[in-house]
Amino acid sequence: MSTPVEASERRLLETFVVLADTLVEDFDVVELLYLLTERAVEYTSAAEAGILLVDETGSLHCMAASNERTHLLELFQIQNAEGPCRDCFLTGEPVEVQDLEREQQRWPQFAAKARSVGFHSVQAVPLRLRGQTLGAMNLFGTEPGALGARDAMLSRAMADVATIGILQQRGLHQAQEVAAQLQRALHSRVAIEQAKGVIAEQGKVSVDEAFALLRAYARNHNLALSALVTSVVNRDLSATDLTD
Repeated sequence: MSTPVEASERRLLETFVVLADTLVEDFDVVELLYLLTERAVEYTSAAEAGILLVDETGSLHCMAASNERTHLLELFQIQNAEGPCRDCFLTGEPVEVQDLEREQQRWPQFAAKARSVGFHSVQAVPLRLRGQTLGAMNLFGTEPGALGARDAMLSRAMADVATIGILQQRGLHQAQEVAAQLQRALHSRVAIEQAKGVIAEQGKVSVDEAFALLRAYARNHNLALSALVTSVVNRDLSATDLTD
């Protein structure tokens, strides 16, 4: 019988296997990014995580977040054009903030907003391969302090594998293919937000609970998340269907 440590190590290895599978199999970009935020929170000291990706026009979009609080904070960061994830994307370099209270001059709006919802530290990791940066991942902490060398290395490794997967799907890594793929992912993200709202209203549950139902149904029925949310938005599936 395996120990808790061995079980955790095995699950971590499985995470990299799943991420690496994107190199050779067709995959759902949005689901990949949500998996990345989930596992980053599971295997590092970060409390929550979010991912921003750039589209073909150079605009950043929040593509995945470990919960709704983080999603709204990432949207706030984009709308106000300031914050660690944005800076990380622009420079292509990691950004570490051990105490957001000390960053009021650097990001006056973002730092105040992040602290108001309970975050006090952040590590931003670029999704980058060589000279090409696709976006960045934010790892938020509820206490001041650094992420730690082991956690920082692990989060960068996850981000690197995910980036390679996006760029190398079926060997189509030309810029126009990447742009088209990210645009499709953006469309899926919009549909996901609509579906979350529909299920939350129908099922009288929170937005986070609605999203958990969507992901569980997609996995249990071997469906792409993007296909499932389209069915929900079109009213082909309801909250009742997801819980049966």
